[in-house]
Amino acid sequence: MGISNPELKPKLALIAGPTASGKTALALRLAKKRDVVIINADSAQVYSELPILSAQPTAEEMAQGPHRLFGYLDGTATCSAARWATDAKRAIEEAHGAGVLPVLVGGTGLYVRTLLDGIAPIPEVDAQLRAAMRDLPVADAYAALKEKDPDAAAALAPTDSSRITRALEVIESTGRSILSWRRDKVGGIGDDVSLQPILLLPRRDWLYERCDRRFDMMVEGGAVDEVASLLERKLPADAPVMRAIGVREIAGMLSGRMTRDEAVALGKIATRQYAKRQYTWFRNQAPADWPRYDGDINDVEIDDIVI
Repeated sequence: MGISNPELKPKLALIAGPTASGKTALALRLAKKRDVVIINADSAQVYSELPILSAQPTAEEMAQGPHRLFGYLDGTATCSAARWATDAKRAIEEAHGAGVLPVLVGGTGLYVRTLLDGIAPIPEVDAQLRAAMRDLPVADAYAALKEKDPDAAAALAPTDSSRITRALEVIESTGRSILSWRRDKVGGIGDDVSLQPILLLPRRDWLYERCDRRFDMMVEGGAVDEVASLLERKLPADAPVMRAIGVREIAGMLSGRMTRDEAVALGKIATRQYAKRQYTWFRNQAPADWPRYDGDINDVEIDDIVI
């Protein structure tokens, strides 16, 4: 995910960071300075049912410039990193074709990494084999992985059931380590664009206070009605949109299992925990040469985002 700056390559701006760090506001400031297309890079904001609870730009904000990949999927649809990357490539190509700057805005690091670096071309695993691997107790799956793919096992915690079973099904299905597959990623656009990134990594106390304040605003501003409408659809509990931050807590309030104050308190905790995970991912996983900003976003010089 390194920066590529040859003058002949089309530019791609990226504003990334944890939830509530000010990414949307910064993107809209950029939109006032030049012609842009703002492209969502947040896994929760792809779904149409929760524009408020997922903190999608408001209608007034979207009116300030073209926006793509916000609320464009039904909540039952699975949006993998590979699917989003395919859709994002199309949006980026359209922006470049129109002579405007595409600006990726979001906090899902896996999405960004898949778009820039590509994805391992692992063949589809047989459904019966996948089911058999996932039915194994995690201790048994880890023991099998240590025997068949010790390098992959060494890279995982013994309790990380989802990654253990994935690595095990890959080695069983293909005879090749998942680590080997990942070294041969394909489809990334990182070498084809001049990437202009900025990471917003504000002080933790400032960020968490913003998370709390914004969750209060969501609850007061329509998030409860969003969740009520969602529950009326009686979607499976594992539907992607049902796992969005705040849905479980507000659903608990609507069912009477908890009070409004309890739901709001738990929703704030979940939001802060999510922000912490995003913060840690970008701090540790993003390339060291990506510019990081830890101050007030109002002090960011817009001209510094895109050279």
